[in-house]
Amino acid sequence: MALTQRLEFRQSQALVMTPQLMQAIKLLQLSSIDLAAYVENELERNPLLERAGDNEQATPDSPGESEGEAAAEGEAAAESIGEEMEAGRASLEDGLGNGIENVFPDDAAAKGAGTGADAPALAGYSEWSGTGSGGSAEGEYNLEAFVSAETTLSDHLAAQLALAISDPVRRMIGQYLVDLVDEAGYLTGELDAVADKLGAPRSEIEAVLSILQGFDPQGVCARNLNECLAIQLKERNRFDPAMQMLVAHLDLLAKRDIAALRKLCGVSEEDIADMVAEIRRLNPKPGLAFGSTLVQPIVPDVFVRSGPDGGWLVELNSDTLPKILINQRYHAQISKTARNDKDKSYFADCLQTATWLVRALDQRAKTILKVSGEIVRQQDAFFVNGVQHLRPLNLKTIADAISMHESTVSRVTANKYMATNRGIFELKYFFTSSIAAADGGEAHSAEAVRHRIKQMIDAETPGDVLSDDSIVDKLREAGIDIARRTVAKYRDAMRIPSSVQRRREKQAQTGASS
Repeated sequence: MALTQRLEFRQSQALVMTPQLMQAIKLLQLSSIDLAAYVENELERNPLLERAGDNEQATPDSPGESEGEAAAEGEAAAESIGEEMEAGRASLEDGLGNGIENVFPDDAAAKGAGTGADAPALAGYSEWSGTGSGGSAEGEYNLEAFVSAETTLSDHLAAQLALAISDPVRRMIGQYLVDLVDEAGYLTGELDAVADKLGAPRSEIEAVLSILQGFDPQGVCARNLNECLAIQLKERNRFDPAMQMLVAHLDLLAKRDIAALRKLCGVSEEDIADMVAEIRRLNPKPGLAFGSTLVQPIVPDVFVRSGPDGGWLVELNSDTLPKILINQRYHAQISKTARNDKDKSYFADCLQTATWLVRALDQRAKTILKVSGEIVRQQDAFFVNGVQHLRPLNLKTIADAISMHESTVSRVTANKYMATNRGIFELKYFFTSSIAAADGGEAHSAEAVRHRIKQMIDAETPGDVLSDDSIVDKLREAGIDIARRTVAKYRDAMRIPSSVQRRREKQAQTGASS
């Protein structure tokens, strides 16, 4: 076959990402702190933008002829950009075959996930990458910024929490407890107050706390100095009865009453000297190793309050919303004095960018409010009864209910926080997995099933210890379709031993009591 050159016309469909659409997507996934930094940068770059209240004459009541033309130009630019944004959003949500996965490869994984954490999709676009971590004003990443970033105690504990606990409800409890840990590594809140706040039994809070107390550094999440030292001694396998007595009477050690301590512990002078030396080698404030970095407090993006009709009121936190205006008067003045086409083009671009930014910020706020309202509606039982009543929820359920794409919901739930009557939670924490019903009815929350398994095991007697197969049969009788390996996985996650080990422990306890 001969090789020849020729011209052909082909019609094809492609996904086009304009800079304005990329900016809207990035603004949607930014946290309130990052958004404030981004807007601050835009205020410095664009002479037509200013904060609301800085200049009452920003939008004149009676603009002149030139000002009216500038306003008309701004409205026309806004309409044009708005149409472009809606067209781009529609093409994104339709997917255009596999186009959306090519542009946002992280969304393919987010479609089937329960949480909405996704990586920034705009890396490489220098125009919009100046506010990211490690980014410079020119859009280049500074690798030294990543290397020199210091990990906080909260981040260190949260990273371990993600690996140690897979249960979403227990992870939520764990994150709440991590937020109560001070810079020295001590838990500052009372467990009864935490249980009342989250609507969970105290035993569940204590179980999660015991997992946290096994994290690095040793002794973290202790409620007092005695418990902090006891945790470290247990890790070293040195918490024998004599050492327990010493830790319980640290006041005598502070008074240097060694004779009284030796009498209480029942050891010799040489042993008590070794025990005291070992106590002094422990770290009384394990969290200070991470305390040099300033911890940024969490600012909620959404407030949820009980309404007068028994429902819930969802409103945005106005303090986190950037308030910027377009100075049309200034644009009219500088347009008159522009000397050449280059200056006129620059000011026109500034007006168009400013108009579109105001529109994008408004759209971002409306989208966050819409997604948050649907989450509150879906998880109404959580706000009323507590963490044990979380419903199974995924991104697709929310996306279908509000007629949005899953990728949009994924970006909204990332780095956004909701202040509720039970505390402050990240939006993605309200997404939990589900377990199908045996009779084809409504699915059951994974946490509800875990709670039922724990109740069954707690009600066991020495002569009637349930095996995993027996638990599966009882759950299926209750209308829950679950596999044996899932029961074993949930039991291991709750640190409950096997039926053989539980039978031996119960028989040993019965023999000891008799």
